[in-house]
Amino acid sequence: MRPRFWERFALEDLTRAEWEALCDGCAKCCLIKLEDEDTGEVSYTNISCRLLDQGTCRCSNYPLRRQLVRDCNVLDMATLERIADWLPLSCAYRRMQDGRGLAKWHPLVSGDPESVHKAGISLRGQMVSEYDLDEDDWPDYVIEEAM
Repeated sequence: MRPRFWERFALEDLTRAEWEALCDGCAKCCLIKLEDEDTGEVSYTNISCRLLDQGTCRCSNYPLRRQLVRDCNVLDMATLERIADWLPLSCAYRRMQDGRGLAKWHPLVSGDPESVHKAGISLRGQMVSEYDLDEDDWPDYVIEEAM
């Protein structure tokens, strides 16, 4: 069997479509993160960005996300090194950067776009929308990690 694109090419050699296909749809990168101003430590919450469709775990306005959400980090090769530390260990981009390859539950490996949800990797059904909370209450929604 011929190696698949993510097995043949380094991240920096992927086409835009291949890069986008690596996203497993877990929604973990779309969680609000709180950074301690003194230590720089990042805490994950289970609060989703206002643009996240919690049912599909995909951005509802992906093309304009950066214009609509000031703090949105657009993930690409130029930003990956800078923001990799706050990506969850399960993230395909982080796994690839670390040389771990894609997990068996990843939709590209399984052939099933629901496999990330069936495996319990995604946060479908476990998030609250940013719109439903006052910002002062966000620390009450800190979770152990983004899993």
